[in-house]
Amino acid sequence: MENERKDIEYFAQRNIKLENLIHFVNKERLKDQHRRQQRNKASGIDKMTKDEYEVNLEDNINNLIERMKKFSYKPLPVRRTYIPKANGKLRPLGIPVYEDKLVQGVMADILNEIYECKFMDCSYGFRPNRNCHQAIKEINQRIMVNKVNYILDCDIKGFFDNVNHKWLMKFLEHDIKDRAFLRYINRFLISGYMENMKFYETDKGTPQGGLISPILANVYLHYVLDLFFEKYIKPKLKGEAYLVRYADDFLIMFQYENEAKQVYQLLIKRLAQFGLEMEKDKTRILPFGRFKGTKETFDFLGFMHYNGVTRTGKYTVGHKMSKKKKKLKHQAITKWIKEHRAIKFIETIQLLNMKLIGLYAYYGINGMLRELYKIYYHTLYALRSSIFRRSQRKLSVKTFNQILKRVPLAKPKIYKDIWCWNI
Repeated sequence: MENERKDIEYFAQRNIKLENLIHFVNKERLKDQHRRQQRNKASGIDKMTKDEYEVNLEDNINNLIERMKKFSYKPLPVRRTYIPKANGKLRPLGIPVYEDKLVQGVMADILNEIYECKFMDCSYGFRPNRNCHQAIKEINQRIMVNKVNYILDCDIKGFFDNVNHKWLMKFLEHDIKDRAFLRYINRFLISGYMENMKFYETDKGTPQGGLISPILANVYLHYVLDLFFEKYIKPKLKGEAYLVRYADDFLIMFQYENEAKQVYQLLIKRLAQFGLEMEKDKTRILPFGRFKGTKETFDFLGFMHYNGVTRTGKYTVGHKMSKKKKKLKHQAITKWIKEHRAIKFIETIQLLNMKLIGLYAYYGINGMLRELYKIYYHTLYALRSSIFRRSQRKLSVKTFNQILKRVPLAKPKIYKDIWCWNI
């Protein structure tokens, strides 16, 4: 399998169109993808689970490969479900059947091997060895070091629901010459979804929840946005400009306001050509940077970024948890504690610690310690209030603290250093 990766990367780096990719969707890769799947995950419309598929794994994989060779394999519709968004609305998710997860996972790996050497440094989402903290670090250091005075804070309206299938296939055909491989990608795109026992066709979009959706989204925006900015827009600007994109969330930092306005209008036209639309109510140009000491703030990847000063009076980019995220986290913690009031106190602390450590790991960047302690103290207060309600006699602060000494609540710490200068 390692030799296969090297072969794909070799041709991709030399901009040679890849052929015979479908042969890499083989037994070894499918079994590896099966091992990587988590157990007890939500199942698709056929209700098949990993444990059930594993009972006759060898036969199931062989049968799948045989059907793929005959082109009789057709992905089933995804099961439509919804999760709440920060604005109170619901985000649609598509859950594929287990067999489709395996094929999607292998094809996504192959696409990553093709495009990782082609993607630009400004892209951080859903890529190997790249994460949101690196994107935050890039923004922080660009503003601190370079001539950044204005931020174009962008939002694409319903990106995953509006990806144009024809354009996506054209982008893939630019780098891939294997018709069979592309044929199966197209089948995934048009497989549709089931909701309330009713089938719906899909003529655009990539369902969030599918293993192949993140890489397809990156391919689409690589050609629509990243290359357009780096090859067409940036050379024409007089001032400095820097793009940072994480999946469909992106912002551009500018030296001059008039160029920010010009690029904004260009992006509206550019996105429209490919079936996308800028969310104008959420997109804005704001003064920001060490030469623009305004009180303006912008949110990106769950952080609120603001102009600040150090203890010695020097400029710095400050970071806090965005107000929406903070409110949601407070509500989620309080709700969770209420729902688990009946379980033992020690178990409650242990489960809470898992949640808190995950939260600290995401938001634990330089300058965020005070913000994280607000979450910590909110959790303490909600926990103590919950114990008061379920206790027949009033619990003193002293007794509560003694319990916490035996089973301490996880305290915040900094996990990621974004102040290390490397630009």
